[in-house]
Amino acid sequence: TGEQVSMSLLAMAIEARGYKAMSFTGRQAGIETDKFHNKAKIVMVHSERVRDALERGAIAVVAGFQGVDADGDITTLGRGGSDTTAVALAAFLHADCCRIYTDVDGVYNRDPRRYPDAVKYDVISYDDMLELSGSGAGVLQMRAVEFARKYNVVIHSRSAFSDAEGTYIKEAPDMEEAVITGIAHDTSEVKVTIRGVPDMSGVAAKLFSALASNQVSVDMIIQNVSESGITDISFTCPGGDLPRARETVERIVPTINARTYIVDEDIAKVSLVGTGMKSSPGVAAKAFETLGQNDINILAISTSPIRLSVVVDAAQAAQAVQCLHTAFGLDSDSVFVETQLSAEEIAAKMNKGR
Repeated sequence: TGEQVSMSLLAMAIEARGYKAMSFTGRQAGIETDKFHNKAKIVMVHSERVRDALERGAIAVVAGFQGVDADGDITTLGRGGSDTTAVALAAFLHADCCRIYTDVDGVYNRDPRRYPDAVKYDVISYDDMLELSGSGAGVLQMRAVEFARKYNVVIHSRSAFSDAEGTYIKEAPDMEEAVITGIAHDTSEVKVTIRGVPDMSGVAAKLFSALASNQVSVDMIIQNVSESGITDISFTCPGGDLPRARETVERIVPTINARTYIVDEDIAKVSLVGTGMKSSPGVAAKAFETLGQNDINILAISTSPIRLSVVVDAAQAAQAVQCLHTAFGLDSDSVFVETQLSAEEIAAKMNKGR
């Protein structure tokens, strides 16, 4: 309801400035989602009403973070859902660009709120931004970047507090990419380890099918080498999914004849991202050597063609990020975005702007 109040007040404020405005709830804007409440995904935008308002010269104000399912029930899109709403509207309206205003001037090499000498990127590719968002960078929501890449929507990330140009997220430029674009870290995930799992076919399928059915988003999966027909299986997931993950594992452990399970909430995921990694051998070796030299123990590893992620103790996350920055020469041209400002900091900044 907060979004619906905000859209009405904003439309009134625009009208008071002498412009025509129309406000739309998610239902009125035609945002159709699936049925997963609190974490719904947009399946279609029936944008006729919004398009009609624009053609009649009105400024359309659409409530983000919400939609309606096939049964007509209101759904919400989860954290960062307003970013996803904006990109979805831009896609179905065939907009040239979707501008998303945040509390920073774009995508930076370091958190500009903490490092005054941070350097901003003018352009970053969908793939790099997607991996950074999924690895903990808070400047853009991962689902919004996924939507933008799928429908080729150019995102322009810029500040609500200044006229700085910002950063464009779009298809990778046709040029040689840096090996590492940036480093991000995420302390919001947890690790669940199931001990004493029989090493036989079908066990992993049974476990992860149950987790998927309970809407648990699994990130990394690690299975130890079997010994005497017994192994351990670990996985990481968002901390917000932990209650559902715990309920699922407690139900599944007896059915697969596992011994027990443990949860580690004090972990952090540190990720190196860069499209240049695909053609540059030795990145993993250098990262592992650097962490080992700094006595940082690796709890899990996950890779993709343009990303290397490791799980470490949460207390060592900042040290891991800093030593990797130095080792890869990223202190002047990496992308490192930390968590968002607190509500109090945002309010103070807004008051300062007034």
